[in-house]
Amino acid sequence: MLEGYRGKAFETLKSLNVDVGDIIEIEKNGIKVEGILMPSYSEDDSIVVVKLDNGYNAGFSLSGAQVRLISKRLRVDQSEYRENREKGEVRIISTGGTIVSRVEYETGAVRPALTTEEILRFAPEIQEIASVSAEILFSILSENMKPEFWIKIAESVKRAFDEGHEGVVVAHGTDTMTYTAAALAFSLIGLPGPVVLVGSQRSSDRPSSDSAINLISSVILAKEAPFGEVVVNMHGESSDTYTVAHRGVKVRKMHTSRRDAFQSINDKPLAKVFPKEKAIKVLRSDFIKRNDTIKASPKFNQNVFLLKFYPGLRPDIVDTLIASGVRGIIIEGTGLGHTSTDFLEVFKKATKEGIFVGMTSQCLFGRVNMNVYQTGRLLQQSGVTPLGDILPEVALVKLMWALGHEDDLDAVRGIMLTNLVGEYNTRHSLDLFPRWDHE
Repeated sequence: MLEGYRGKAFETLKSLNVDVGDIIEIEKNGIKVEGILMPSYSEDDSIVVVKLDNGYNAGFSLSGAQVRLISKRLRVDQSEYRENREKGEVRIISTGGTIVSRVEYETGAVRPALTTEEILRFAPEIQEIASVSAEILFSILSENMKPEFWIKIAESVKRAFDEGHEGVVVAHGTDTMTYTAAALAFSLIGLPGPVVLVGSQRSSDRPSSDSAINLISSVILAKEAPFGEVVVNMHGESSDTYTVAHRGVKVRKMHTSRRDAFQSINDKPLAKVFPKEKAIKVLRSDFIKRNDTIKASPKFNQNVFLLKFYPGLRPDIVDTLIASGVRGIIIEGTGLGHTSTDFLEVFKKATKEGIFVGMTSQCLFGRVNMNVYQTGRLLQQSGVTPLGDILPEVALVKLMWALGHEDDLDAVRGIMLTNLVGEYNTRHSLDLFPRWDHE
């Protein structure tokens, strides 16, 4: 229970009957620091690592320091959590990503952790919130996520609910997490509880890691939230006060490294979670309620393409897509939903061959309106379908899902224009266009 410790630090902690997860006090040079003892990855055998109350990890040398045990904590029973499929209140499904990663200090690289058990060691508080069972589905970084993996995740989520779990947490890398969230949202119908995708921007053993707070608040959401929806739960601000549960089809990662990188787009979040208080503040009443008739239909046709228009893009790229046998194209157009008029004939050709062509906007905030300018009207006459305020990547995933269930172009178009799980927001206001509060 003293993972990574050796030498002086190990002997000191052992003599005090201290284990990882216990609360200790370190006094040095007249300064007292209190925190949760964490595993050590330091080459210096005199260093003790503790998680401070602000959520940061810090290392302290025991040279000239006094250590005192404040209280014992609940311990992770390793035998219980290793590939445990027994019923618990919350199932944690591990797919990999930074939230379950560690730094290889020899190289500075980040590697995925191998077991869900490792995650729980970093957040022993979870056991005070809910009984948890865990499943290791994958151990990959999110850039390696594929549609065939979405199917396995959806099946695993359904199995967890069928076994009686009240909610599910999916640990996932942040870079492609919104794609997976959209895929699960369209694939899982009648959810008995929340499906919470969670990740972290900084690995669990970094001083400023957001892993523990994100994971703890996700377990709170999975157990207590009133909605039966797929959500992405991540830091809501740069400090550690709360996390935000975003609807899985209305969220995007908007910053490469900030801990509060995720924002709801053209939508308000569903809830805030305050992990220290173990409390949820529901922010809206129009959520999808928990159901008890879950159905899973994770079928995806990957033969689609996301086409980002830019000045100078040649129309023959669409001819190449048609020749490749593509079944659907989502366009990231400019402004209200435009490409140059050079594309009118190739889009008309594509739709005549039964290929769905849908228009989204590169602007993200706001919706496409292809009735304002002549170009938009001409594109519609060429068969391009305007897709409101749906995000380009959500439209792409939805199109994969629609083509996995229907072959007929009119049927696919009908699915794409139907608001299934809140992917469209028909009413917008200025407060849905947030400005960054830069540090």
